[in-house]
Amino acid sequence: MIQTLADALAQRGYDTLTQVQQAVTDPALDAADLLVSAQTGSGKTVGFGLAIAPTLLDESGRFGPAGTPLALCIAPTRELALQVKRELQWLYGNTGAVVASCVGGMDMRDERRALDRGAHIVVATPGRLRDHIMRNSLKMDTIRAVVLDEADEMLDLGFREDLEYILGEAPAERRTLMFSATVPRAIAQLAQNYQKDAVRVTTTAEKQQHSDIEYRALNVAQQDAENAIINVLRYYEAPNALVFCNTRAMVARLTTRFSNRGFSVVALSGELSQNERTHALQAMRDGRARVCVATDVAARGIDLPNLELVIHADLPSNSETLLHRSGRTGRAGRKGVSALIVPTKLRKKAERLLQGAKVRPTWASPPTADEVRERDEARLLDDPLWDEDVTEDEAAFAARLLDMHAPEKIAAAYLRLFAARASAPEDLSDPGTPPPPRAPFGPSVWFSLSVGRTQNAEPRWLLPMLCKSGGISRDDIGAIRIQPNETFVEMLASSEAGFLKNIGPNMMLEGGTAVKRLATAPDLARGPRPPRDDAPRLPRSDVPRPARHDKPQRDTAPRPPKSGWQPDTPDAPAPRPKEKYRAPEAPAATPKPKPAAKAARPWEKAKRSDEPGKAARPWEKPKRDGAPAKGKPPFKGKPRADGPAAKSDASDPSKRFTPPGGKPGGKPFKPRGPKGKPVARGPNAAPRRKP
Repeated sequence: MIQTLADALAQRGYDTLTQVQQAVTDPALDAADLLVSAQTGSGKTVGFGLAIAPTLLDESGRFGPAGTPLALCIAPTRELALQVKRELQWLYGNTGAVVASCVGGMDMRDERRALDRGAHIVVATPGRLRDHIMRNSLKMDTIRAVVLDEADEMLDLGFREDLEYILGEAPAERRTLMFSATVPRAIAQLAQNYQKDAVRVTTTAEKQQHSDIEYRALNVAQQDAENAIINVLRYYEAPNALVFCNTRAMVARLTTRFSNRGFSVVALSGELSQNERTHALQAMRDGRARVCVATDVAARGIDLPNLELVIHADLPSNSETLLHRSGRTGRAGRKGVSALIVPTKLRKKAERLLQGAKVRPTWASPPTADEVRERDEARLLDDPLWDEDVTEDEAAFAARLLDMHAPEKIAAAYLRLFAARASAPEDLSDPGTPPPPRAPFGPSVWFSLSVGRTQNAEPRWLLPMLCKSGGISRDDIGAIRIQPNETFVEMLASSEAGFLKNIGPNMMLEGGTAVKRLATAPDLARGPRPPRDDAPRLPRSDVPRPARHDKPQRDTAPRPPKSGWQPDTPDAPAPRPKEKYRAPEAPAATPKPKPAAKAARPWEKAKRSDEPGKAARPWEKPKRDGAPAKGKPPFKGKPRADGPAAKSDASDPSKRFTPPGGKPGGKPFKPRGPKGKPVARGPNAAPRRKP
């Protein structure tokens, strides 16, 4: 191993390397492409930092002056990219390395200035890295190694095109290292296309997934799911706890409730800005916050040193997500607990997820309030403060307390102060018992509203209108029965006086809805059904089907065979042979009679002797030497029957359309005013100057 890196590991407290770190630092793999699959929490970040070191460092184990990047480390999420940057900074701290980051949500101008100043290693997310390459703010000419961390997650998030573009822009003579928890078919295909004779390094062949993690599946009633999370947090009192939810709305809800219960809590979800997400994780590392409520954005690669508890408030969508969520704890040899909150209706789904993840949890009930209090007492008695020596100031104050109060009273007051520092546990119901029945509504009165189903009346807008106008709450209203033209509303008798006072003597609600007090409850029962015919019904197959008289019955007599027909009697005539169909012959065409010569019209001239049967037209000129007469018919005249058809020619102005008032082949027609002056052709035309 390179001495500068060995010194950094020793300063960090690394006595031995993990299995994946030992595998990738084999001297035989110094120049090879690697496809590494290792479970989460096995030290992959330090592993690929050690793997690319022989390709980047010189003989003395140091970097030269910073210029264009030598290595790219690509991570799927912003938090993971920033975490990789921190890990590489201390690992290469003695080599003079300059590590820059390019992640979404940060100021791109600051990143460009950092790249212009020079960097040896760039840690980035795929989208932002592609933007820098396309804008020529990151040069790829000197890249020697490219690392894809959590490659399977990047493909799941839709970064395939970005990764293919980045790898296509990198130099062909480079090392490509892919690190992934699993190697699906898509990862294998990507490695085949962009790696050269990659060496497969597998370290996931273990007997049990996450042997340092204790899996617990807690059965809870549906209405006690959030209370069970509070009891689990109180029971373990972990330095850092991570609560996973499926939606941002659930993250906001639990964050608000935990804050109201006195927990130091932060949120982590996609709707937060990058600065807010960074501050949330830093608060967890500094100890200013103990609980982080997050979506699956924190399920990959996030490493919190004191994280001992992971709670799945919502069941994950698949087994792989379950493993990655749970892998935030139990890292680098530390122990951890992964607790699944399983409502009664979702037990089958939880069993399928656990079976797909190949883990065997302990099925139990969540801690009760009494168990949480017992655990608090045990922590109090095991506190190392009892073994510390008493100082003079503490002894003097203790003597004053003993003079003022009895020892039992002092101890009881201390227990109350100790219990007040933490949130009180919740009382949980048995998940196997059905929910308690609803209490009876109590003495009530009925009102009638002047809107019904015809006016699109619905409880979702009637109930808020009644509460707002009458100054009552939802608990004061019972049944709401909507009829075609009116609606009956049940109300507590104790709320009647206040309701009538608030709506006023006119008995009107918003929108002109009239209210009427009913003396008795309305009769909402349906009328009796008509009596059913008790006669026994025959089976469907035994019911005779009526004959249809509008359709002739088919003859059921047996038909004679088609071949070898013989008459029943010798006198029967032989069957007539079939003849082929022949189409009828069409009648002979008769010649059409020639039309008689038309009478001469007043405007037509006499027929010419050289054109028998045709009258001369006014616009035709006499023929000369057998040539056809020239001339044009009027605008609406008939085409000439004699002579060839005129062909259009776009280059000939005489063949173009001439508007009325214009001359063929001449200047276009321009409208004139009363005094012969040209008129503007449109509203935006410039006015003509006076001569």
